Order: sequence, then structure tokens, then C-alpha cells
Amino acid sequence: ATDGLLPQIDKFQEETGIKVNIEIIPFSELQTKATLMLSQGSDQYDIMFNNANTTAANVANNYLLALDEYLKDDRLNIYYDESDLIPGYLNLFKVDGKLYGLPVYGESSFLMYRKDVFDEYGLKVPETFTELYECAKTIYERSGGKMYGITLRGGVDRYNLDACSPFIWGFGGRWFDENDQLDLDSPEAIAGVEMFAKLVREYAPPGAANFGWQENRLAFSNGLAAMTIDATVNGAYNEDPNESKIVGLVGYAKMPVEVSKDKLYGNNAALVSHGLFINPFVSEARKQAAVLFATWATSSEVQAEAQVVSPFCGTSSLSAMQSPAFKERYAPFIDAMVYSINNGNPGLSGANPKGNELRSLVSTAINQVIVGEKTAEEAMKEVTEKINSTILKNGFN
Repeated sequence: ATDGLLPQIDKFQEETGIKVNIEIIPFSELQTKATLMLSQGSDQYDIMFNNANTTAANVANNYLLALDEYLKDDRLNIYYDESDLIPGYLNLFKVDGKLYGLPVYGESSFLMYRKDVFDEYGLKVPETFTELYECAKTIYERSGGKMYGITLRGGVDRYNLDACSPFIWGFGGRWFDENDQLDLDSPEAIAGVEMFAKLVREYAPPGAANFGWQENRLAFSNGLAAMTIDATVNGAYNEDPNESKIVGLVGYAKMPVEVSKDKLYGNNAALVSHGLFINPFVSEARKQAAVLFATWATSSEVQAEAQVVSPFCGTSSLSAMQSPAFKERYAPFIDAMVYSINNGNPGLSGANPKGNELRSLVSTAINQVIVGEKTAEEAMKEVTEKINSTILKNGFN
């Protein structure tokens, strides 16, 4: 997302006279650094880029500026058009009806597979996770181990949460029950985690237990594996000759699902968005400048230009996504991407103010299953009991 914005910063500075200083840090460090700064009441940064699933936790700690009143100010909303922002993304930044951030980009998840490899081995696109496992097994064994069946994000933090949640949902599991208690010790959730972990252990490239987004993307686009389940934004990289060795060889499909639709708690494609949040501890003048920048960065014009200067199919702008240029550039996967976005599950969003803490524990538990330290049943029952007896002892309150 930043690759699409950075070349346009000069235009914003010229139009507004506002000087923009940007610090880029590894995404894996971003949330920790932002939380530390905010917990100290620091005014070091005016604006922060972060995952929408941090929203409720930061709002509960009074770490974010509510934007609603600012967006009513005609001096500050010159770039803002709420009707142009994809509703599913925008809603991830709301808590109790108030808006605390603006989406720069978003994504859902889908299945990516090598059409040429599937043709070579006479395989059909898997519609269930059992079929997915059998495809991965066949490819790995019949290639003599020269091609891995699948690559997945196994690394701790949101990496394996985004990747494993579709398995949990697709087996009929859910994160929380009706009483706001963690429900990952159900047979369905355990089965989803076990299938995810088995695929990483048995048929993914070495090191996949530690893969984040970039490592997983590169493993697939460099031709190491025949399948991956990951973010819809990866389609743009797969089809970019500057980024990929498999241009034109990839097929895109909706997420596999193991059980019938009536046994699902919603869809099983993970809907995620990242955006801009404003530090409530800075001066009023800096808040207003930050609002202006956030609305500019998420405007239709900037979003449309971003897709031209970088592989940026994760636009949060409806008009940019519906433009002929967008449809032409991302034709190989646009149908599967739009389907996944429209049918995404926001279950990892910021609705839970205690989400940051519990997600870290669950992610570690999933990784323990991947590396064989614990069975899926042991890990999920232990982490569920721990979280429900401590973090969620009183529900989300």
C-alpha cells in the first residue's frame, strides 16, 4: 500500500502546504511500536498505519482520535467521499458507531493454484480442505519432492491467524460463542487447526512455520509450491513480471470449505483491512493536518493512481476497483477477488477490545501445533481455557 502512496506525497504537499515526514518500519514491528508510543501518551507521530483489528483495543484505551466530527468540517473533508469507500473495509474501523480510522487498502483470502501443474497431474480445483490436502500430497509425491504441494503463512502473529482462520471457519468452527467466550476448543475448530498444521508440516516449503506474508508470497511466485491460500492482493504480484516467475500460470478460486453451508458461522474468507489512525495526543493543528492527509490518501484519485504505480489491487475505493483500467490489469483474478471480498468474514476485525492480547496467545498456540510441540486438541483446549479464565473472564468488558 505504501508503494502506491509514496510517489504521490509531493502532490499532497504542494496542494496543502503540509510537510509530510514518513518513517517506514517492518510490518512485524509496526503494531508493537504504535502500541508502545500510544501507551506512553507520546506525540512522536501524528498518524499511524495499522491493521483494523487493533481498533477496538486501542479505542478502549483511549489511544485513537474519533474522526466523525472532523469529517463534518468542510475545511478538512475536501478529499473525503464515504460513499466511495468499500463498506466492508470501512466498517472494520468503527466501534459503537464511531469511526476511528480510514482504510487505505483491504483484502480477503482465496485459493491460488498452478493451472499448468494441475493439468499435468490431472487434478481438479479442490472444493474442500480434504481435497486440498490430497492435491498437495499428490503434487509433492508425484514430483518427487521437487515441488511443494502448498505454501502457507505459519509464522506467529497475525500471519498464521489470517491463514488458519479460514480453515477454522471452513470446518464449522468459530472464534467466539454467544457469551463472548473463546470457542476454539470445539471439535470443528480443532479439526480446522489440525488440517492447517498438517499441510504446513507435510507439504509446505522448509521454514513455512515461520513464514509471514512476504515469505509466503515469494515462495509461491517463485514457483516453489503449486498452491497457496493467502491475501487477494497477492494476485497482483503473481501477474507482475517484475515480481513473479509464474505470470499467466495461476488460477484463482474461492476458499475450500469442509462442511455444508448450514453448518458455517458465516463465510470462511478472512476479510482484513489496514488503514490510517490519528494520534489523540498531538496538538489540534496536527490532528487536523493528519485528518486531511488520511482523507487524501484514501481518496478515489489517489487510490486510482496507486494501482498504476505499483501492484495495488487492494484498493479501498469502489470507483478505482470498478474502473476499466483496474478490470483490465487484474482480469486474471478480479472475479475471484471481488467474490472473496463480498463474502469475507470480519471475524478477526477490531470488534473485540481485548483482541490484541488474545490473538497473540492463539497465534502462538497454532504455531505450536505446526512445529509439533502440541496436538491441535491440546493446544486449542489449553489456550481457550487460559484466555476464558483470564482475558475474557468477564467477556469483552
